[in-house]
Amino acid sequence: MLNSDFYTFLCLHITSVVLNGVCPPPQGYQGLVDGGDNIRPASWESVSMMLQLGGTVIGSARCQDFRTKEGRAKAACNLVKLGITNLCVIGGDGSLTGANQFRTEWSELLAILVKAGKISAEEAKRSSHLNIVGMVGSIDNDFCGTDMTIGTDSALHRIMEVVDAITTTAQRYDGRGECGGGEGRGEFGHQRTFILEVMGRHCGRLMEVKSLVSKKLGYDTRATILGHVQRGGTPSAFDRILGSRMGVEAVMALLEATPETPACVVSLSGNMAVRLPLMECVQVTKDVTTAMAEGRFDDAVKLRGKSFENNWNTYKLLAHVHLPEVKTNINIAIVNVGAPCAGMNAAVRSAVRIGILQGHHMLAVHDGFEGLAQGLIEPIDWAKVGGWTGKGGSMLGTKSRKFSVSLSVALPFCQAFAGGLELVKAREKYEELCIPMVIIPATVSNNVPGSDFSIGADTALNTITMTCDRIKQSAAGTKRRVFIIETMGGYCGYLATMAGLASGADAAYIFEDAFNIHDLEINVEHLVEKMKTTVKRGLILRNEGCNPNYTTDFIYNLYSQEGKGVFDCRKNVLGHMQQGGTPTPFDRNFGTKMGAKSVLWITDKLKECYRHGRIFANTPDSACVLGMKKRALVFQPLEELKEQTDFEHRIPKTQWWLRLRPILKILAKYKIALDTTEKATMEHIIKKRGQV
Repeated sequence: MLNSDFYTFLCLHITSVVLNGVCPPPQGYQGLVDGGDNIRPASWESVSMMLQLGGTVIGSARCQDFRTKEGRAKAACNLVKLGITNLCVIGGDGSLTGANQFRTEWSELLAILVKAGKISAEEAKRSSHLNIVGMVGSIDNDFCGTDMTIGTDSALHRIMEVVDAITTTAQRYDGRGECGGGEGRGEFGHQRTFILEVMGRHCGRLMEVKSLVSKKLGYDTRATILGHVQRGGTPSAFDRILGSRMGVEAVMALLEATPETPACVVSLSGNMAVRLPLMECVQVTKDVTTAMAEGRFDDAVKLRGKSFENNWNTYKLLAHVHLPEVKTNINIAIVNVGAPCAGMNAAVRSAVRIGILQGHHMLAVHDGFEGLAQGLIEPIDWAKVGGWTGKGGSMLGTKSRKFSVSLSVALPFCQAFAGGLELVKAREKYEELCIPMVIIPATVSNNVPGSDFSIGADTALNTITMTCDRIKQSAAGTKRRVFIIETMGGYCGYLATMAGLASGADAAYIFEDAFNIHDLEINVEHLVEKMKTTVKRGLILRNEGCNPNYTTDFIYNLYSQEGKGVFDCRKNVLGHMQQGGTPTPFDRNFGTKMGAKSVLWITDKLKECYRHGRIFANTPDSACVLGMKKRALVFQPLEELKEQTDFEHRIPKTQWWLRLRPILKILAKYKIALDTTEKATMEHIIKKRGQV
């Protein structure tokens, strides 16, 4: 899962004269100690086609030699001889602790080497200090200071695949065919309990657990140990992008480092890449381990950070059923609006169960706003939403009988921003709509204002990325070939841009970053030169709404004509396959958290709005969008978001991911300045819009 870091590190590395152009050593610290062929130059060509490979191309190994001062002195000698004074270490807390110790001892190690005659005083002077930056690569996600470690999302993909497969075996058929086979015959599947052991440290003894369930509960129990299958496989789109972003930030940190700069670790906070003091994060991580060993589990949870604590609390609410004895007189309705996408059902399940735990009556509206108007409403209970987390599409899209009910709270969600505004406006005429409302963004396009992410976008992104992998692989062993691929997204270029980062695209054409025929000419010439000398396969992504004149056919014909004699072209329109499929772990978790938080927010709002035996909510903050903004889930009034929205093109006026576009171009071997600040991004967009 670490190849995207190394790929990005070298792509930026090669374009910078400050760094040495020598790759990190194969086999981890052992390569540093042994030197020789273990430390060798890396070129642009050598890192091509690495993004989709699992594991690490350059190797990783534990090294006892590096634990000794003698071993570290050998490593220092090898680095000095090669003129390397910048080191990026990708690993866990142990590896990063070793890196910091290496840096702290650097002056002492140089003195030892000079005294022993291994290096000259002049060489020691040229390499007088060592800059260190760390990135956390671990499927355990057990490093404090980052929301996600590189490799965790890919491991979750492997685990979910197995969980989904085992779940179908464990399901009990109800005799009506609703869960699969046995339709109409009253047959039942294997009524068993399945225990699945996953990696992640401190994971208890599986066969103690199995025996406990069998003896105490009397269930027929089966155990499965996943083992190292969790570490393997193709990295997910999230991990590829995370690794690429971390690699960029690591290079920038090294370029900006001084002898006085403390060693840092590049981390993810919300959707932001940040630099944190390395040893502070390591110490908190060790404190968590100590707390666990001493049985102080509440302290361990708090040390892990607010994000982990919130996730844990949500899990406990949904996993341990203690239904309230006292019911409220509140009805909460859930309605899906717009095109279905993966993760919707996870949000519905979470909202229903949290609502039930609050004592509310939960209602399902079928067929969106039309179903709401026609009264396609029915009660939905705890058992009804069982197993919904892993189902794609929208389970509420099916027809249902009418159920007469007076709605006191509405929970519209999906890509229902415009619909929500209409409901708020209609409060002036219809008192029944003066109720708390919250919109959860759910759309593959990721174009809802007020949120950096939408439910469903990650699943669509993985579908595009994996399809690109297969398409490129189809050309293996053939002559040079370029693929033109059209993605969904309407006018929003999120999918095209992020899939471009995840799949190593040569260009991604989007509406927000306007382009003209001169830009296309530059792109074609650039790719022709690359195909002549370096790579054998090219990838061009085009967002479906990027330009009405420069269509997919136009771009295909342009590249085909200009590439004659160098490469041939193929085109693919991915279409609605991007909306289907099983939801990814990210979308399942994101939907679950969003659904739970929404109902808890509505519960609080009801207390504020309850007056004289009735609910009346007409203030701006009683109708909100729940969205992820930088580092937190926040509720923002619909009315306030109107000014941030381009209604003609159905996109937010400011989109955070546009700051990643320069990275996409640099990784495609364009020599451009790297400035990912929001100001620079907006200036670039305004300039391009003026030209086009």
